[in-house]
This record gives sequence, C-alpha cells and structure tokens, in this order.
Amino acid sequence: MVKKILGEAKSVRALLGGAKYAIDYYQREYKWETKQVVDLIEDLTSKFLEDHESDDERQAVEDYGYYFLGSIIISHKDGANYIVDGQQRLTTLTLLLIYLNHLQKRLPEDDRVKIDELVYSAKYGRKSFNISVEEREECMDALFEGRDFDIESKPEAVANIAARYEDMAEAFPEALKEESLPYFIDWLIENVHLVEITAFSDNDAYTIFETMNDRGLSLSLIDMLKGFLLANITDKAKRTTCNDLWRPRVQELAGLGRDVDSDCFKSWLRSQYATTIRERKKDAEPGDFDRIGSEFHRWVRDMRTELGLDRSDSYIQFIKRDFDFYSRQYLRLIEASRMLQPPLEHIFYNAQAGFTLQPMLLLAPVKPTDDEAMVSLKWRLTAMYLDILLNRRIWNYRSTDQSTMRYATFRTMLAVRGMAPDDLAAKLKEDLDGEKEVFASNERFALHGMNRKQIVRILGRMTDYIETGSGQTSRYLEYTAGTGKKRCEVEHIWADMPERHKEEFPHPADFGAYRNRLGGLLLLPKSFNASYGGMPYERKLRHYRSQNLLAQSLHRDCYERNPGFSRFLRETGLPFRAHAEFKKADLDARHALYRMLAERIWDADRLLAEVSR
Repeated sequence: MVKKILGEAKSVRALLGGAKYAIDYYQREYKWETKQVVDLIEDLTSKFLEDHESDDERQAVEDYGYYFLGSIIISHKDGANYIVDGQQRLTTLTLLLIYLNHLQKRLPEDDRVKIDELVYSAKYGRKSFNISVEEREECMDALFEGRDFDIESKPEAVANIAARYEDMAEAFPEALKEESLPYFIDWLIENVHLVEITAFSDNDAYTIFETMNDRGLSLSLIDMLKGFLLANITDKAKRTTCNDLWRPRVQELAGLGRDVDSDCFKSWLRSQYATTIRERKKDAEPGDFDRIGSEFHRWVRDMRTELGLDRSDSYIQFIKRDFDFYSRQYLRLIEASRMLQPPLEHIFYNAQAGFTLQPMLLLAPVKPTDDEAMVSLKWRLTAMYLDILLNRRIWNYRSTDQSTMRYATFRTMLAVRGMAPDDLAAKLKEDLDGEKEVFASNERFALHGMNRKQIVRILGRMTDYIETGSGQTSRYLEYTAGTGKKRCEVEHIWADMPERHKEEFPHPADFGAYRNRLGGLLLLPKSFNASYGGMPYERKLRHYRSQNLLAQSLHRDCYERNPGFSRFLRETGLPFRAHAEFKKADLDARHALYRMLAERIWDADRLLAEVSR
C-alpha cells in the first residue's frame, strides 16, 4: 500500500534550484535523440514567442503564458531525492540551461540572468551538479566550463549527453539569441512548470510510475483517431479489414522508435491537408499546422467535411488508400533518413542535419496514384532543394532551426503539393534563385564555437565529392559519423601558434580568426591531430599525403600518376594546386577553392538536370 505521496507544481527555478537529485545506477542511461531535443526546444520557444513582443519590458514576462512540461516521480530515501521517472527531461533541461548560460555571456552583464545555481552548487569550494551522476561529472563540467570533451571510450549515456548539447546549438532559434534571450530565460525558469510527485520508498514510487504509464488506462491520439474512423464504417467486414491494415502498420511505425508513429500522422496530415499556420504574434489562433501537431485526432474529426469524409466508403478510402499509402512512404522515409542509400542520399544528409520538417515537405508532392519510381524522383528533387537551401543558410550564418524555418517550409509545402516532377523542379529552382544569400555572399565563412558539427558535414561532403568524382569509394559516413580510430575531427592547417605568423598577423586575435576560415581546415582522423596537429605546415605536409584526397591535394605528389584525380580536375576545371608553404595568400586561394566546390555540390541547376535524366 502506498503510504504517503506529495505532489507539487514547481517552476524550473524551484525544481532545480531547491534540491539535488540522484539517479540509481540501473536508471542512468540518457537516451534522448536529436529529434526529442529539437522538439522540446521548438515547443518551448514557440510557446514563448506566442506572447513575446520585441518592445516588451522585462517584467512583462511575468504575465506570459505558462507551459507544463509534465511530471517527475521522486523516491525520497536515505536523505536524497532519487529520480524514478523524468530524468530525460531534467537532464535535457540542465543541458539547455548550460547552453543558455554560455549564450548570454555575449550580453551586457546587467541583462544576464543568474542561472548557474540551477545547474550546480558549491560548498566548501567544491562544485557539485544538481543532478548528480558520477560518470557524467567530467562531461557536465566540460560543457559548463566551455571546454572540449573527448567522448572516446565514454559510456553511451555520456556520449549522448555531449551530442545532445551540440544539437541545441543547431536547434535554438537565432531570433532568441540576442535582445530577447534574457526574456526567454526568465520565462523558462519562472513560467515552465513540472509536477514533482514524491514518494518515500522505491516501491511506492514505482507503483505510481506504473499506474501513470499503464497504456491500458488511456488511449493515444492514434487510438482515438482509429476509433473515430472505424466507427463511421457501417459494413462490419470492411471495418475489420481496415482495422487489420491499421493495427500492424502502426505497430511497425512504433517499433522504429519513440514518437515515430505519431510523427507519421502529423507529417502525412500536414503535407496533404494543412492550409493555415498560426501567425507569430500575440493572441493569434492556431492554424491547421498547429492543431495537427497537438491534436490531429480531433482535427480530423472537426475537418471531416473538408477532408471529404461524408459517407462510409470515404472513411474506408481514407484508411485503405490514403493511410496505407502515406504510412508506407513514411516507413521508406525513415529508412532513407537513417541509412545513406543513393539515390536518396540527400534525405540522409538533411536528417543528419537535424531538419525534422523534412518528412512533411517530402510527402507534399507525392500522391497515392504515384508509383515508387515517381515518388523517389519527387523525393530526390525536394530533398536536394532542402540540402542546397540548408547549406547556403549555414554558409551565411543563417539559422536552420525548426522555429526559424517553419513558416518558409510551410509555404513551400503548400506550393509543391501534388506537383508533377517538371513543375516541381522548376518551382524549387525558382525559390532557390530568389534567395538573396548564396555562397559568394560570405567570403569569411569560418569555424566558430557553435557550428563545428556543420563544418564537419560540409568538409565531409567536399571530401566525398572529390573522392567519388575521382573514382574512389565513398567514405562520407567515415568522415562524419565514424567512431574509434576512424573518428574524424576538424584539422587546422595552421597550428594554434600565432608567433609563427607574426609577419602577416601582428595581433594574435587576427591570426585566430583567419586560422578558422574554411580554407584553412581539413577533416582528418583524430589520431592525426593528436600526433601532427602542432607541427609547422612544412612538416605536416608530407603526412597529409597519406590522408584523404582533399588533404593530399596540398602536396605536389597528388598531381602525379593519379589518373582519377587528373580526370576530375579536367572535367570540373576546379583550380586545385599544391602548396609548398601555407601563407595568408595560400589560405585565401584555398578558401576560394572551397567556395567553388560548394557552388558545384549545392548547385540549383542540378534540380533541372535531375528531372531530365
């Protein structure tokens, strides 16, 4: 029998600032993936922006709307609070607070919000994190202090924590990184609430957990949608047939990971039926896009007339034709997003970049009458468009987070819905041609504290483009997702020793900024950087000869007895050349070469070429 339960709604400040939490050894896995982090940040920032106006006073945040982040279950024992349920959310919230704390260091000191005590506390000069797990301490400390952290040989949960922190830099909206940042932090710690449920024994805590998570006691949105659709099919045998199609398909989707089944319905319904989206202003009404995201079962019921659901046969068709087709395509999309498989490789690239709106956009032009070849062609075009758009934005330091991209993606989705391939290619190219910023718009594209993962992917694409164009086997996955000895890192051609370059850079800060430009970077195995990274260029050069083709191209031997590379140079006309030394002019030349590579890889004309193949 449960003895005593305490339940209390708490703000993030009250929750993380008022106690320390421990996690039993058998519950220490941190399993959230990129999508869960992106979705959480999207939910939080969207809710905040519903109320925020740029001319608001700081105190106006007190009257902004509240956000409920769910409940956590605590077992209070031995004088400590052990998290039984909710550690994924609390760990992610802590990572978000660390990220925001770094982000606000760019603001005037008077505008900063004191949130470090929500992450850790100090006693007798010793720092301890408010969610205390010994194996995570080194990683959390490195993240908090802004130091690089080597995930090699670390437990999976620790590696996941480091990876999810990097995801935050890509997912957090650009619009909230400057003047609005302290407003958002205030809102996050004061207006975001969780219910803390405390029991005083493990048995009681787990009884509460099991009761709250018993799936038999509550229907999912998918279950409720199925119930509505089947209830409107009058023929019992046909109703059974529809159920027999629905049930295993949903199980197959659910088996692919958390929220995959519900995400399928959201992407399908948005792609084919959504016509409105909530305006980003105070008191705006949610549109189709928003309602499908939060209550698609109720939206279908309310919109049944607009969806053509007016008789039993139309409900049957909705399941046997539409649901069957789009759920099958979604399964294919999931596979293509998780596994690099030409000719759908651009789907993988976009998924790797964490662009979670991709499935909705890719489903928009396809129709149940399309065969698999037609679907694949439309996907290649749409995914290629997204790949070009995202990389142009990254090159120009423009945000690619879901919050920033949502409206533009929604408009594109409406424009391409049901389009034939020729029209689709023309429309997508027209949109790209209308973009103001291209690769030539930013001649100073460089590595900085928040774009390392993006730089790795760009260098990986460039290296792969050269090598496959020279007849070599693709090693893109090794470059961008390798582990162990095959894990690659960004290599600076110039070692971090400004004294070697005083002649051209009297001030170390100028040297540091120039050193980070893309033309001064390579992608090489971590072991190379450890062994040779500090050497002068002239000594490193001969070691580059044994690395990937982009690195080899710095050495004169790369241009001798290398027929594949020679053919690649003739066909592309790209101005590769050896560099016996690497001065400022050499880095400039190399940077211009990289820009030309980017313009070839992400060329909008490839859309028209693809459809005419």
